[in-house]
Amino acid sequence: MSARTLTLRLLAGAALISAAGSAFADPLKRVDLDDGWQVRIDPSDKEAVAKHPGAVGWFKATVPGSVQQDLMASGQVPDPFQGTNEGAIQWAGLTNWQFRRTLNVTPEMLRRDHVELVFEGLDTFATVRVNGQELLRTDNAHRHWRVDVKPLLKAGDNELLVSFESPIEKLQPMVLAQENPLPGEYDSAFGDEPKGKQTSPYIRKPKYQYGWDWGPRIVNIGLWQPVRLEAWDEARLDGVRVDQEALNDSEARLVAHASVRAGKSGEARVRVTVTGPDGRSVRSERKLELAAGDNAVSLPLSVKNPQRWWPAGYGAQPLYKVAVSLSADDGSSDAKAEKIGLRTTELIRKDGSFGLKINGVPIFAKGANLIPFDNFPSRVSEAQMRQIVQSARDANMNMIRVWGGGYYLDDRFYDLADELGIMVWQDFMFGGAVTPPDADFRHNVAVEAAQQVERLQPHPSIVLWAGNNEVLSGWENWSDRKAFKKRVGADEQERIGVGMAVLFDRVLRDAVIEHSPGVPYWPGSPSTDYEGPVDTDKDGDRHFWDVWSGSKPVENYLDSCPRFMSEYGFQAMPDLSTIRRFAGDGPLAIDSPVLKAHQKFLAGEGNERLQLYLDQRLRKPGDFADLVYLTQVNQMQAIGMAARHHRACRPTTLGSLYWQLNDTWPAISWASIDYYGQWKLLQYGARRFFAPQIVVAEHADAKTRIALVSDATTPMAATWDVRGFAMDGTPLGSKGGDVTLAPLSSTDIAMIDDATLFGNAPANASYAVAELKIGGKTVSRQVIERLLPKDMAYPAPGLSAEWQGKSVTITARSLARAVMLDFGKIAAQPSDDGFDLLPGESVRVTVQSDADAQALQKALTLRTLAGAR
Repeated sequence: MSARTLTLRLLAGAALISAAGSAFADPLKRVDLDDGWQVRIDPSDKEAVAKHPGAVGWFKATVPGSVQQDLMASGQVPDPFQGTNEGAIQWAGLTNWQFRRTLNVTPEMLRRDHVELVFEGLDTFATVRVNGQELLRTDNAHRHWRVDVKPLLKAGDNELLVSFESPIEKLQPMVLAQENPLPGEYDSAFGDEPKGKQTSPYIRKPKYQYGWDWGPRIVNIGLWQPVRLEAWDEARLDGVRVDQEALNDSEARLVAHASVRAGKSGEARVRVTVTGPDGRSVRSERKLELAAGDNAVSLPLSVKNPQRWWPAGYGAQPLYKVAVSLSADDGSSDAKAEKIGLRTTELIRKDGSFGLKINGVPIFAKGANLIPFDNFPSRVSEAQMRQIVQSARDANMNMIRVWGGGYYLDDRFYDLADELGIMVWQDFMFGGAVTPPDADFRHNVAVEAAQQVERLQPHPSIVLWAGNNEVLSGWENWSDRKAFKKRVGADEQERIGVGMAVLFDRVLRDAVIEHSPGVPYWPGSPSTDYEGPVDTDKDGDRHFWDVWSGSKPVENYLDSCPRFMSEYGFQAMPDLSTIRRFAGDGPLAIDSPVLKAHQKFLAGEGNERLQLYLDQRLRKPGDFADLVYLTQVNQMQAIGMAARHHRACRPTTLGSLYWQLNDTWPAISWASIDYYGQWKLLQYGARRFFAPQIVVAEHADAKTRIALVSDATTPMAATWDVRGFAMDGTPLGSKGGDVTLAPLSSTDIAMIDDATLFGNAPANASYAVAELKIGGKTVSRQVIERLLPKDMAYPAPGLSAEWQGKSVTITARSLARAVMLDFGKIAAQPSDDGFDLLPGESVRVTVQSDADAQALQKALTLRTLAGAR
């Protein structure tokens, strides 16, 4: 049972008990059906039966889950996350499967007017049978399914059988028969689909399962969400939505919309109670005459002196509880409960601008893109989600973009975002493939969209719905799409293009307007909302991949000011402790087969891109552990350069979301937090470059631009200074002064030539330090180098480490650039990492690890750009 289902059941009982003057003998009854499942190869799949006799008989299945997880649990396939095991699990996604369990149905349940079978998620082509009779066929993993099962049930034991067809095997004949199949995403590396003939564009299923440039190919099959029976009599609540009609300091005017499903005509009463953070409640109640079928009722409420929900850094995150109860005239009842936040959301669109106002305040979006937490969604724990969302908050982020190639996340994720003040940019689940133009496909998606938007509507953290990831921009700009359009001709090109326009401009937009009014809709990412060319600096949001994918120097990040940078990224290896967990203890090099297997960019050749940028910017590594360190420094510096520049471009630029926050498996990727939750240096860097107030220093053409950035909504008194030093610590030139930081702004404060800061000192033997101080405390610092790091003559930093328990004080005798605490194979999380120390400076770092203090002390290596200690 999902946490959400359990919560609703508990709240239902509480709400009904509190309903004054009523005694409900027959409330809606929910029966969890997640236990007791078995799975086997479908006997009709003769080829799979012959090849895999171990899976022919029934064996234990876990629901929610997938057959791939069941095969791992039973020892029939190895863990695909380990070593080079990914290929050994591919057959499971090419096989037809059956899941079964026994339903024990009591006579009392059969006396209820309605007994419904509810599947919250079936992945994907499923046929449901009860006692041998077909009940349901499904074709969308993103939808939930509800069907009347009472006519097929009997008292006592009943067999529930769910048969799944392999999505690849089902769709492949159709795809192979086409002269020009729709352009997809990533070709299979395992030969199960010919290059350029992908089945994934034609199915509503998480697209990343087919493989991505950061994740494996594991085409899941199974009951991936909870299953239950629901028994009820006259009526039940089908859905609840609370619209915010007006919000000001004195009042929030709300309307609760309840959808009631009735089996017959009769009277009913609906009550809504809204309870604020202070415990005060307001109620509204209505009687209604039910007609058989769907009934709608609206109840107005007024909340006095409302407390607004704010993004992190701008205020608190108060939440209001909404409880809705239904009582029918025959005594039957139902209830639902949600939490909501009160806030306004407005899309900023003027002369190409793009950004968000929350409660009237223009918010510069600071954050990252989120990919799925795991290739097996059912095993993602709330603790795992909390660690990622809390890490975002701890790094001064205020937005996460939920990328469109995965799945709509569990409510627990959005609960955490609500609680922590993290705004969510929510993509609909379209990852990049061109979509089928037929009306049946759009109808399927329309149901999916209505269900998902309605489910997620209560969450104040969701501030934007976007139609897709790179579908429209790819259709417009990518070379393979241009070649496809040329091949199919003008008529077919128009048919497909119009189909996408209808889907993304009407179907999905209408779903948001109807089910989550007040939240802006954006047709895709990147997009200009059909106002002009997409993926440009001058209009809408931008995905910038000239750096990394295009092999351009990282300094290209400084060439322009986009309106909103919703994707840009740079790879690094995860910590050595993570690498050893998937690669073992053998010798490792950048081109080791196991590392290429966990590097999906350029089909495993992406480590060459790591090497290219290391050769461009940094020194040569001393050993493999040093190589890991240098890739993380390169990532931290590249993304830091871009993010600071974006913030210094305010108000032209109103958002900076780097790619990517997390990993879906242990990998070499763009993530700043690896699969096991270890922060890379980039995550620590984000805490610095996303700080509320920062100094931005950009050196070019023998000059340094200094900009001061503040996210505060009020002016702040501050001081700034830039000081030049020789490498031996001798002071050179300086400049600075007092300043009042304007609210919600970036201000260019100085352009300083090298002669002022460095005099005649050699470029490779001098550096500068820019600092911003508020109340006498340094809140932001940036080291300025006149040459690339590889060309700088860094001195030996003379680092020392003094331990006290699991805390260590690190002191530098000379400049220490990008200090990393490396614990080798021991997983450890320092409180700070990747920092700079000036001559004579010390920093105290606490270390979280399962290892004891003695082991940490013994394992520690201090790494810097000058070398390791």
